[in-house]
Amino acid sequence: MQDDRRSALTKDDFVALVAEKGAMAKADAGRAVDAFCSAVTAAMQQGDDVKLPGFGSFEVQERGERQGRNVRTGEALTIAASKAVRFSAGSKLKGAVNGKES
Repeated sequence: MQDDRRSALTKDDFVALVAEKGAMAKADAGRAVDAFCSAVTAAMQQGDDVKLPGFGSFEVQERGERQGRNVRTGEALTIAASKAVRFSAGSKLKGAVNGKES
């Protein structure tokens, strides 16, 4: 029987992987990961999308105000408008995940 449990990399694990793949010190990789996250966050706060060809794109999506319902009481309520972050995987990432690296 196949084990369907998946693991997730922690930030420390990810930094170690970046350090290994980039042949750099873990401290440098940590700063690079932090800089990447800060840059994406800053761009998206300004309403910009971030597109990394082959890897994927981060997009800001507007969600309009809508009607919902309280599941406990059944009372109608208004859900405020908000922004959401959407990530779409690029072709190279999709191929790599599906074992079709190019």
